Amino acid sequence: MTVKVFVVDDSAVVRQAIAHILSGNAELELVGSAPNPLLAVDAIRKSSPDVLLLDIEMPGMDGLTFLRQVMSTNPIPTVICSTLSTEGSKIALEALSAGAVAVLAKPKLGLKQFLDDSRREMIQTLKAAAKSRPRLRTSVPDHAAAAKPAAGRAPVLSSIHAFAMNKPVVIGSSTGGTQALELVLTSLPADAPGIAITQHMPEKFTAMYAQRLSGICAMKVREAKDGDRLERGLALIAPGGLHMQLRKSAGQYYVHVVDGPPVNRHKPSVDVLFKSASECAGRDALGIIMTGMGDDGARGMKILHDGGARTIAQNEETCVVFGMPKEAIKLQAVDDILPLEQIARAILQFDSRA
Repeated sequence: MTVKVFVVDDSAVVRQAIAHILSGNAELELVGSAPNPLLAVDAIRKSSPDVLLLDIEMPGMDGLTFLRQVMSTNPIPTVICSTLSTEGSKIALEALSAGAVAVLAKPKLGLKQFLDDSRREMIQTLKAAAKSRPRLRTSVPDHAAAAKPAAGRAPVLSSIHAFAMNKPVVIGSSTGGTQALELVLTSLPADAPGIAITQHMPEKFTAMYAQRLSGICAMKVREAKDGDRLERGLALIAPGGLHMQLRKSAGQYYVHVVDGPPVNRHKPSVDVLFKSASECAGRDALGIIMTGMGDDGARGMKILHDGGARTIAQNEETCVVFGMPKEAIKLQAVDDILPLEQIARAILQFDSRA
């Protein structure tokens, strides 16, 4: 079935380049484009696209406001195509929280060449987005507000486990993962086990994403730096554009952040994190694979599973894209398949076992 795409971007160069890219793929069809949301509304209603490719900074109405309107009335799978500026990255993260499926980063200069070079990624992302299931959004999730500690008060550690040796949790996710991770992390207490996360995300986005999560979670969340110790009450997110590995020394876990070639077309790669966790933690680790397209993390989860670690996959019904979990399940690398809402509880149950 052909995927119908509608583009909203104020740059004529971008619209022309995307039209050229889509014209070369029989599975994608450009059904319309507009330079801003105000001119796009009627055309979108008439063309009924499967996917929106949406810019953020546009005249008349910004892309974030438009996205929120779309998601509160008639949700359409939406891919953000945003510049790598600091402000653009911040707003793009807000768009992911508002329901966008994925973000494609674009530079301010050399747009046409960049889009030509990113043809494969764009095509794969649009196809995956078309299979996603965006949810109607009418308000900010209650779990985010509930998890944030009261102003001026340190979060209370809930058990003696706060002082015990950490049993590491490693999580991998991609398309739809920003929203899924938010739900999981805001559902955990301040003394939850240390968590190392690889979320496919462009460079410069991860630091802002971690900062945003840290503001709404009882746990601390930050972008990982080489040598950071994985402590209780802390979640470390792999920096965009770098791999993250788990290491152990003197009974403590820490992360090694390193450059290198993409693995499974990704940097950071979930497979890299999972394989390293198996090597240093073995059966003491918990591996979780969540929503995302492709198969990154499936083989690493198989190594974790075969090494005695407990492994969990998010179920199809709650995934935005059931790609990565599906591939791990096919490899018989998964102990349990759980809905997103039960993953935080599973982490705490794993942490409490002898």
